[in-house]
Amino acid sequence: METIDKIELAKNTETKNPLTGGRGASTITGGQAVMEACLSESVEIIFGYPGGAIMPIYDALYDYNDKLKHILVRHEQGAIHAAQGFARVSGKTGVVFATSGPGATNLVTGLADAMIDSTPVVCITGQVFAHLLGTDAFQETDVINITTPVTKWNYQVTDATEIPGVLAKAFYIAGSGRPGPVLIDITKNAQLQKFEYEGYNKCEHIRSYRPNPIVRKKYVEQAAKLINEAEKPFIVFGQGVILGKAEKEFQQFIEKSGIPAAWTIMGLSAIPTDHPLGVGMLGMHGNYGPNVMTNECDVLIAIGMRFDDRVTGRLDKYAKQAKIIHLDIDPSEIDKNVKTDVAVWGDCKETLPMLTDLVEQKVYPQWLQKFKEYQQKEEEKVINSELNPTGEVLTMGEVIKVLNEATEGKAIIVTDVGQHQMAACRYAKFSQSKSNITSGGLGTMGYGLPAAIGAAFGDPPEQQWQL
Repeated sequence: METIDKIELAKNTETKNPLTGGRGASTITGGQAVMEACLSESVEIIFGYPGGAIMPIYDALYDYNDKLKHILVRHEQGAIHAAQGFARVSGKTGVVFATSGPGATNLVTGLADAMIDSTPVVCITGQVFAHLLGTDAFQETDVINITTPVTKWNYQVTDATEIPGVLAKAFYIAGSGRPGPVLIDITKNAQLQKFEYEGYNKCEHIRSYRPNPIVRKKYVEQAAKLINEAEKPFIVFGQGVILGKAEKEFQQFIEKSGIPAAWTIMGLSAIPTDHPLGVGMLGMHGNYGPNVMTNECDVLIAIGMRFDDRVTGRLDKYAKQAKIIHLDIDPSEIDKNVKTDVAVWGDCKETLPMLTDLVEQKVYPQWLQKFKEYQQKEEEKVINSELNPTGEVLTMGEVIKVLNEATEGKAIIVTDVGQHQMAACRYAKFSQSKSNITSGGLGTMGYGLPAAIGAAFGDPPEQQWQL
């Protein structure tokens, strides 16, 4: 089959067949249909490992190797972590190929990691022939039921004619609303099957799925009223700001409102770490000030974060004195852990400007000074000795300090999980968004190296630092 030179389906909602130069059908295999879907979704890089049940897809990939770059890993878990790193840095959806049975089950940890950290990934797994399903055939596992709890959506394809439509839904679901992982399992007969291909339509709507909820202005107004009446307001923000591509809108909100803001691990880098209203990291391994002041504020504004237990500690003692405002795109997070007084359901790219328009221009010098006093105490008792040790043994903080000086806060830092992860999140300086890449909610050891490889492919070369 001739290589496709140019695809412009993303700009056109009409059904077009690039194989024939216009409308009309041509005969292709299911494997080729997977390639056409990837091209139409502007996929450039695929991470994967071949095996018997997905070989027809890899055979089709051979004819597309000038348009689709494949990164061969040594283990499927490495493939999905690499796809996560790519997605987190680039803001695009990562793509993974894996075979059936153990190949598919090796993805499960990465799927769980992507699910809890809201990382858009589409995994395409091979499966045994349809007539062998349920027979305990060689390298057969029920990957759909295994991965249901750790995917945003999954689906098994047994007929090639379903492939274009199913993959269009997969990319749409993975990348829209609160992002997450999707797995599509394709039986071997469907990969080999030839069918009349009439082109690829990108999915733009699913009746039962609302990724961008309608924002209710009255709740934004209620939130603004609470904020304007507050004497000691405090913002806590998470990765939702980054995923919503709302960094600019968020910065405008905090600068107009004058409210000190603290980040979760996943929210780190949404604003520069040296921003005058940035007061540090929340949580068990976070900074002293923001944790103490959570229980002193009178209004707590949570933006794009899920009140994780590492942030809240005991819920029966968390911010009981405060009115709670929660902005989130996922309704399941509202009131899940912390009861809110005002919930603003919606994309923060949309809700933050609405809120900014309604809040009063203010400053809170005495309130902000209390954060600075706690910061000074922490520096005297902990931070200075960690960053500037007097002994001969290197400390983790000292290493991060050298990295900060070498990169001027412009590097993408990828960590694994453990003490060094916490040191990096506490002491690393960031000046650009999407530059703290780490396993947050699941805490997956082994994440760092493959995620760093994926991040390198997702980051433009001119922004990469050679140390």
